[in-house]
Amino acid sequence: MAIVQVSDNNFQTEVESGGTVLVDFWAPWCGPCKMIAPVLEEISSDLGDKLKIAKVNVDENPGSAQRFGIMSIPTLMLVKDGQVVDKVIGFQPKENLMNAINKHL
Repeated sequence: MAIVQVSDNNFQTEVESGGTVLVDFWAPWCGPCKMIAPVLEEISSDLGDKLKIAKVNVDENPGSAQRFGIMSIPTLMLVKDGQVVDKVIGFQPKENLMNAINKHL
């Protein structure tokens, strides 16, 4: 499944409407956010339709970031069927992210 850009306006539809979604709270000026982007691309390719990846630019969408108490970026939040089931803060290698994701697939 492709990586989708999510805004405050469509967050509920894209993230909380069901299924398993990995939400990447990021900003263009964030170095670790840039480092994790290719890892997320790989995960998206590996998992296909099992996982949706949603990217939320915190500068453009402060409402979503505030709602979930995002204080540091990148913050990766795993949402399953509308409920937050896991959260990872900072750059993580692919293996660590896959371990967290696979617990909830």
